[in-house]
Amino acid sequence: MMNKKVVISILGQDRPGIIARVTQVLFEQGCNVENVSQTILQSEFSGIFIVSIPEPLAIDSLYSRLIDQTESLGLHVYIKDLKPPESPLSVITGDPFVITTMGPDRKGLVAAITAIIAEHGVNVTNLQAVFKGGDDPTNNIMIYEVCIPAETDRAALTEQLTRKAAELGLDISVQHRKIFETINRI
Repeated sequence: MMNKKVVISILGQDRPGIIARVTQVLFEQGCNVENVSQTILQSEFSGIFIVSIPEPLAIDSLYSRLIDQTESLGLHVYIKDLKPPESPLSVITGDPFVITTMGPDRKGLVAAITAIIAEHGVNVTNLQAVFKGGDDPTNNIMIYEVCIPAETDRAALTEQLTRKAAELGLDISVQHRKIFETINRI
């Protein structure tokens, strides 16, 4: 019987076999992987797993087994209970949009853009930022996938983002995800 869910974060130097090793341990412990988000940033592996664990399995036991089986890979493991949202209002619903910025690299770009996004009650659901340095704008791209609630003033959000982008020397685009996907389809 599966009724408890946990979040497992795995971090470490990237190499082949990390996902295989982690998921094998989870399988052996009777767990079910429900969601995975994994990426490699520069040379670092980062994986987040939402996992259902069987009723008798203690989180400490699962943690010990993961540590034991991933120690040779030099991985860092973190596990926590997945708790339901505190209230239905804490789950943000709305329309999916993509905000893209391109421009010279400098400190504070992500902080400046996300401050405006947060101010308007918009949730960032995924962020990809590729900074290669220098002033070539094609080397410095940020893609924010966001969920804009229906009650958000989209025009005010876009206008404030556009002003901030100009101040920072960035080109910015705010598009509904369907439009973004259609335009960027290969």
